[in-house]
Amino acid sequence: MTALPSLYVSHGSPLTALQPGATGARLAELAAALPRPRAIVVASAHYLARSPQVGAAAQPETVHDFGGFPAALYQVRYPAPGDPALAREVAQRLAAAGLPAIVDASRGLDHGVWVPLRLMYPAADIPVVPLSIQPRGGPAHLLAVGRALSSLREDGVLVIGSGSITHNLHDLAAGYSTEREAPYVRPFIRWIEERLAAGDTAALLDYRRQAPFAERAHPTDEHLLPLFVAMGVAGEGARAQRLDAGVDLGILAMDIYRFDAAA
Repeated sequence: MTALPSLYVSHGSPLTALQPGATGARLAELAAALPRPRAIVVASAHYLARSPQVGAAAQPETVHDFGGFPAALYQVRYPAPGDPALAREVAQRLAAAGLPAIVDASRGLDHGVWVPLRLMYPAADIPVVPLSIQPRGGPAHLLAVGRALSSLREDGVLVIGSGSITHNLHDLAAGYSTEREAPYVRPFIRWIEERLAAGDTAALLDYRRQAPFAERAHPTDEHLLPLFVAMGVAGEGARAQRLDAGVDLGILAMDIYRFDAAA
């Protein structure tokens, strides 16, 4: 079986599900270029816990974890099956790496999971297992989570980190738009791309001190942390390919990364 890459996707606003734009096109192209996975594990910026948790529902609910959007968005469903056996396997792999995990049989799919998957695999016929992130652990912890799951790539499992390369919702009120991007967006995404291309994991782990405008791009960590899960899954020396999906609302960079393991 051909080993799969790992992915980091910027899921953007929940409205991306109804107005996919460039993000939808890039995600559909990416899915079409990949071997079909037997299952998908998604580490979402909207599944937060103090320690690792793994969703093990046989038929996870579509969770509308947001408010104030058009009624049509709340009617969207992503009825993919779960995979309780894979969820238990994920928990076991994490525990073996010294990262004890809780298996949650009731966890549904938040919009960080179903919005991008609906654009990648609209038939919703591939089992999905949600995985929490732990913001208190920081980037190095999430890198270790990814490394613990790296062999899943060779077993037909696609591991995705879902967040946003820039994510400062405080700036929604600052007048930025498609025509007027926030000045920190391009320098930050360029720095991330350059450090990934250079394989500079040490700088990326220290991004809050080293990246330009890090505090503006990410007042809190949770939307960048899934990137480190994807990096960890790909392993040392992985090749990072950036797919540019534009900038939404002038503040949300929609970058997508594909990580292929070193040859």
